[in-house]
Amino acid sequence: MNVLQEFLELVPVENFEAQYSKDITESSFFEYPLKPIVEAEKRLIDSSQTSIGYFSMEYGLAPSIYHTLNRQEPLSSSNKFTQHGVFSNLRSMDTYFTIRIDKRLDLPIYSGGLGVLAGDTLKSTADLNIPMAAVGILWNKGYFKQNFWFRDGQRPQEMQWDPQTYPGLIPLKNRIVIKFKNETILLRPWKYYIYSFDRSFVVPLILLDSNLPDNSDFGKKLTDQLYRSDDETWRLFQRLILGKGGIGIFEEMQYQLDLFHLNEGHAAFSFIESSKGHSVEKIKEIFSKFAYTCHTPVAAGHDRFHESVLAPVLDEEDYKLLFSYGKDPEYEGVANLTTFSLNAAEKVNAVSHKHEEVMHMQFPNYSKKITSITNGIHTYTWLSEAFSRLFDQYEDRIGPWKQDPTCLKNVLNLKSDPAFRKALWDAHQENKKHLTSLLEVWKVDPNILTISWARRIAAYKRPSLILQDVDRLMEIGAKYGGIQIILAGKAHPMDNLAETHIDEMLTAIDSLDNNRKNVRVVMFENYDTYFGKLLSSSVDVWLNNPLPPFEASGTSGMKAILNGVVQMTTVDGWVCEVTQNPIGWFFGYEHKGGDIGSESELRLNEDSVKLYETIEKAADLYCKTNVKGELQIESTWIDMMIECIAVSAHFNTHRMVKEYQEKIWKEMLSK
Repeated sequence: MNVLQEFLELVPVENFEAQYSKDITESSFFEYPLKPIVEAEKRLIDSSQTSIGYFSMEYGLAPSIYHTLNRQEPLSSSNKFTQHGVFSNLRSMDTYFTIRIDKRLDLPIYSGGLGVLAGDTLKSTADLNIPMAAVGILWNKGYFKQNFWFRDGQRPQEMQWDPQTYPGLIPLKNRIVIKFKNETILLRPWKYYIYSFDRSFVVPLILLDSNLPDNSDFGKKLTDQLYRSDDETWRLFQRLILGKGGIGIFEEMQYQLDLFHLNEGHAAFSFIESSKGHSVEKIKEIFSKFAYTCHTPVAAGHDRFHESVLAPVLDEEDYKLLFSYGKDPEYEGVANLTTFSLNAAEKVNAVSHKHEEVMHMQFPNYSKKITSITNGIHTYTWLSEAFSRLFDQYEDRIGPWKQDPTCLKNVLNLKSDPAFRKALWDAHQENKKHLTSLLEVWKVDPNILTISWARRIAAYKRPSLILQDVDRLMEIGAKYGGIQIILAGKAHPMDNLAETHIDEMLTAIDSLDNNRKNVRVVMFENYDTYFGKLLSSSVDVWLNNPLPPFEASGTSGMKAILNGVVQMTTVDGWVCEVTQNPIGWFFGYEHKGGDIGSESELRLNEDSVKLYETIEKAADLYCKTNVKGELQIESTWIDMMIECIAVSAHFNTHRMVKEYQEKIWKEMLSK
């Protein structure tokens, strides 16, 4: 039997001959090797192999910037994203110009950092040759398409894309059925394969899709939009599809999985589906094979459902089990999926040392159970080409960084090398000039201090902090030859407070329309992984100002330090672990234990004052470092860039996955 025949027996592709036979051949899977897929599928059905099942509601895989699979046919226009609108204080340009890049649409099954973390986890798991299968949902209409309208703020639009022609995404003939009291949902699985860095190993990702003719109109639309929350029943069904459907499809695939890892509590119904029909003692044994990662202290991140929503949907056994383990400690008649996961999972982890401290405050009854494994990023995805070449050039002194990203700590040995310092700055300027060329019509200059804030927009992340006092910004800009600010991010369409921040940001930007000589502000629409990599590798300063202690980890700054971009940050999440390292500037309110405090008390006034003081320090040093395009090579700015890269050696998903393997998975498997 040849490799293609083996593949088709293991992976029954729907409409193979008509739609996929040109792209899946004896040797090739969308231009990547086919054999590692066959080997992965065989491992997962082999009971003698140890394998892990991974659940996440979203996955940010970044195929526009890393491991880009290709079809023989040209990329469908519906799977491209070539134009991004801009809102700036050069409004005449916004009307007539957009950022135009011929790039593919990200696989639109993520909303922000949680999904990108899940995608990076799968990539490092593949790089480390750990057998794993992952499950999520095929969001037929993605998250949403974002537009900015002055005085209207963010205007969400429905995303349109084509799963049938997205390179590397394949539908399967298999079907699974989930039965509820008044609804039966049929699910079709799709597969997307995550290749290791060297393309020798893969992790299969299964995506569940309810958009099938046999489902009711309600059922068809359940997998349309990620995190639709305007209907509680709709939200409940999406969690049920992930948890129950995930267990169901693993069984349908005949995967012999030894344990399950939940990336957030969205998949908590996987506990229930696994234990149906079993005794209390057997249920405890089943639950001992589950690990759970909590990603947020913020109230909105913890799913609660009232019995009035649950009772019409769940059968008696599911309902009873849900309330046995997941009764909300504060509200009568409410089930809490975080509580369920804390009670049921064998292992529970926070995503930074600080987050572990916060979880112990939030859930004191579980403090002995909760440990921490700090998040990371996938080095190969987020490292810019210019810095990759730089590290290759100095590999004899850095070490085999491609095989082991922790070798990047050795850049500290090059701190006193003038040639390296100059090459480092040149690589940074190469990245910055690429960014400024895209923004040329907005008069963005590669030799002016450029600061970026870019991530999911939520109130506790305080996106508008830098725009609290535009007069102070103009004063600093006039004194130091100008400041450039680049902003980007999406707010959940139902998050009214976050949308208020966007309104405030657009109004503040507009008020600077006549002062663009000293302060230039650009805000992108439809921030995605492409722009995440572009900005985090190209600006001078990465601004991170969440309200402590509500940022569980944060990963955008990790992408920036990998590319030598210095930090300007409040002390929260992963940053709490590096305050002794000179990677930039730390400012603002700092949480010191005791009560967590209120996420609604944003401290905008006091922390914006501290921020402007910090920006002035940065502007002063930058002007002494980059003197009209000429580098002052001994500047401490270069020292900070080198320190950033050295610190990035720790904050990667290779280290993170190895910690999961040693501290959680191996311990669970040894019982």
